[in-house]
Amino acid sequence: MRVLPRAEGLTDVLHDVREIFRGIHPAILSDRGLAPALKALARRSAVPVDLTVRVARRLPDRVELGAYYIVSEALANVAKHANAETVTVCIEAGRSVLTLSVRDDGVGGADPDGSGLTGLRERAEALGGTLNLTSPPGRGTSVDVRLPAAAR
Repeated sequence: MRVLPRAEGLTDVLHDVREIFRGIHPAILSDRGLAPALKALARRSAVPVDLTVRVARRLPDRVELGAYYIVSEALANVAKHANAETVTVCIEAGRSVLTLSVRDDGVGGADPDGSGLTGLRERAEALGGTLNLTSPPGRGTSVDVRLPAAAR
């Protein structure tokens, strides 16, 4: 048996926990779909959320899960960094594209290469989508995402 130094062992445990959580789907998302899951996220947000969801059908699991986690991570970023009073989240499913935007009225000036935004971009790109960031200092931040919504 190999004994790891304490810091390395903790890093390994943290990595294992993250891998476990990546495999867990929020029950409300699996059971009821994207709109109810996003409503639950909005209710739990530390910053008041104005939510608009225009998704009339169930989307492929990976699209719903990706959109859910993008919104979840974006709301966490707003709460942690934006010093915002409100955030607006809009989701709309077209025939072949899901668009989502998360806009806050905070301090702006978000670092596009920061770990939180890099993670959001990577998640969108892993689903074949794109992420655009607009964050002028003093004028809030907008994260706009487009994801393919058709089953593959």
